[in-house]
Amino acid sequence: MAPNDPKQAAASGGGGFFASIASSLSNFGSAMSKSVNGMMAYEGLEVINPEGGTEDAEEEAKKGRWKQEERDSYWKMMQKYVGSDITSMVTLPVIIFEPMTMLQKMAELMEYSYLLDMADKTEDPYMRLVYASSFFISVYYAYQRTWKPFNPILGETYEMVNHGDITFIAEQVSHHPPMSAGHAENEHFTYDVTSKLKTKFLGNSVDVYPLGRTRVTLKKDGVVLDLVPPPTKVSNLIFGRTWIDSPGEMILTNLTTGDKVVLYFQPCGWFGAGRYEVDGYVYNSADEPKILMTGKWNEFMSYQVCDLEGEPLPGTDLKEVWRVADAPKKDKFQYTHFAHKINSFDTAPKKLLASDSRLRPDRMALEKGDLSTSGYEKSSLEERQRAEKRNREAKNHKFTPRWFDLTDEITTTPWGELEVYQYNGKYTQHRAAVDTSECIDEPDSRPDFNPWQYDNLEAAE
Repeated sequence: MAPNDPKQAAASGGGGFFASIASSLSNFGSAMSKSVNGMMAYEGLEVINPEGGTEDAEEEAKKGRWKQEERDSYWKMMQKYVGSDITSMVTLPVIIFEPMTMLQKMAELMEYSYLLDMADKTEDPYMRLVYASSFFISVYYAYQRTWKPFNPILGETYEMVNHGDITFIAEQVSHHPPMSAGHAENEHFTYDVTSKLKTKFLGNSVDVYPLGRTRVTLKKDGVVLDLVPPPTKVSNLIFGRTWIDSPGEMILTNLTTGDKVVLYFQPCGWFGAGRYEVDGYVYNSADEPKILMTGKWNEFMSYQVCDLEGEPLPGTDLKEVWRVADAPKKDKFQYTHFAHKINSFDTAPKKLLASDSRLRPDRMALEKGDLSTSGYEKSSLEERQRAEKRNREAKNHKFTPRWFDLTDEITTTPWGELEVYQYNGKYTQHRAAVDTSECIDEPDSRPDFNPWQYDNLEAAE
């Protein structure tokens, strides 16, 4: 029986498929960093060059998207938050944002939804996990973008159709703490997520912990899959070029059978060694390896049937299961073609909800390159949200999401407990009613952005 971690298998002296990779990586460790204390008089800040060593850190610290005066101002503002969870406590400038919200980022996972279709169609229980885990790996290509998405306004939504026969709906269900819920469905699967992030600000970096729950139900056999993703580290927030890594384990468990896949995301080592690499195995319910998987989360994933020692079976080949689609060249925000579709109205349903992220004026202004207007609109939305909260509390009202219900379930994650929201089915009824109506959706008649609980704020006071 092979160890759960393929690196342990290599370290045990048995050689193995991943032995050469593991032995070389053990000499590198994590990416080299260097304190900028001496060269810039900043206390405790570290700069990490993912493509170099310690001697490259000082030069790296001078790079990045911030001008010197902006960098100084930002650090003075942020240094008091070192060690804190900054998920919702800091107002950030739009210069570091991309024209997309966190709800849209959730929808971006659906780009390669055909992999879940394949997981549902296959009769092989282990290939089912190969397809499904590759689906969850695929979104990391989008996650490497270093621009921050907008935090959704409470009650904000995002809808998507016209892709893989999927209906997708996401809603911001809580503001403090920030939480989103999402539901996607087609003839092969349902996808349900309650999303909540926990962060730890470390000065020039931030650790991000995915304190959420993701479940996929494959419709043919009723199989339920549960995901535990690795944490993420964002380095060089202020000094140097910002970059992202997600070292650790991703575990996808078949709750119906007990089978699982464990994939290990390699940490970035010296001069980029190991960066993007993912290795692991599909195990049966007895923890015996059945299929090895290997690849790079920003490029491709492959698999091969293996024996009980984790070695490839003679006569079998390494086969590719997923490869990232071609992306536009020199795109300002490093968007894929699919990311552009998410922002467009081509993937919007008829009679789009007025609370949809596409309609946000700050997002639309940033997409046009108007940072001044975007910043103004962002501040206006945030102030309106605070005013709504004051009115709600004064009237002893409680915000209630439209499309998701808070359940009594509390689930435990590696980073804490989570309240679970459940899709209530009302959006399916709403969409069916709209789709069967004879209304005509004119492009010029799109509504203004309106996620608000009170139509007239003054009247609600």
